[in-house]
Amino acid sequence: MAKCIMVGCDLHDKTMLLKIAVDRGQAVTQGWSTGASSRRAMMADLRRRAEQAQARRMVFAFEACGFGFRLHDELTANGIEAYVLAPSKIERSPRQRKRKTDERDAQLLLDKVRAYVLAGVEMPSVWVPDVCTRDDRELVRMRLAVAEDAAAAQTRIRWLLKRNGIESAPANPWTGSYCTWLTGLGEHGLAEGAAAALASLLRQVEWLWSEIERLDTQVLALSRTERYAALVAALSAQKGVGVLTAMVYLTEMGDLSRFANRQQVGSFLGLVPSSFESGVADDRKGHITRQGPARVRKVLCQSVWSRLNCLASERIAYDRIVARNPKHKKIAIVARMRALGVTLWHKGLAVQRAAQAVATPR
Repeated sequence: MAKCIMVGCDLHDKTMLLKIAVDRGQAVTQGWSTGASSRRAMMADLRRRAEQAQARRMVFAFEACGFGFRLHDELTANGIEAYVLAPSKIERSPRQRKRKTDERDAQLLLDKVRAYVLAGVEMPSVWVPDVCTRDDRELVRMRLAVAEDAAAAQTRIRWLLKRNGIESAPANPWTGSYCTWLTGLGEHGLAEGAAAALASLLRQVEWLWSEIERLDTQVLALSRTERYAALVAALSAQKGVGVLTAMVYLTEMGDLSRFANRQQVGSFLGLVPSSFESGVADDRKGHITRQGPARVRKVLCQSVWSRLNCLASERIAYDRIVARNPKHKKIAIVARMRALGVTLWHKGLAVQRAAQAVATPR
């Protein structure tokens, strides 16, 4: 059997600690910085070790973190088999959590690699999106982030008014008349410090709104490219699902064919109940897991509320669930979110398969 260099890497923003072993041999510890030159030196060192050990295979694993997938790309380009592991899938005992060090974390990851290489145990890795999907995510995520910033600025304005005893606001907030009323307050109704703060917040909201418009234009242009046009058309055909919701769903889900069934889709979206079952206690379900992309859950929730107002079948399904749980209406919303997420997966997968059938020569 050919030898294998196995590496568990505890990766941080500025440093990384490696545990390196050849097959079942003793592991050695090596530290590096995360700078570009240091990463190149680290990969050169691994190639040197492989040559000395006459190893034909190198397997490198690290946990997903803010460093992104750049290290994975560099390792793959240098012929190193790289895996990005999901922290939520790596079990840690209470003892391990209380005795956490970089060296122990690296050893734990090395043990995962050894189990995978030597015993065929499944690696708890995440799906690595292609470079184009990652770049598209940057734009769509920024659009959502700017909207959150605008909502936060609006909330700060509301609390500023409350602190200064102003509660007689117009009935419809954030309309043209409401903004005119706020501007008038800053000029005549507030003390000097509060007026300056309100003017600053209004400028922030105005800029954020204009930035949202610019980003919406860019997201719309992206949705019309060959990569997304057919998929967005299929998804946005569903009531309550707009271009932004479709783009958030597609960029966060990635390749839809990597999911085998609706159960995997619901689990990835974090919309399945958690469980704590053992022995005779075989029906103990809790809150949803909330694992996976929170951005998708947010847009699915918004879409469900929109569908409840415009789609009779959605309201009937919602009411049927509420009738079983009248004190827990959120259960009905979550159930409809999961159903919508699965429906969008089916629609998108059908488009993907049709495109692949056309592209594949007979």
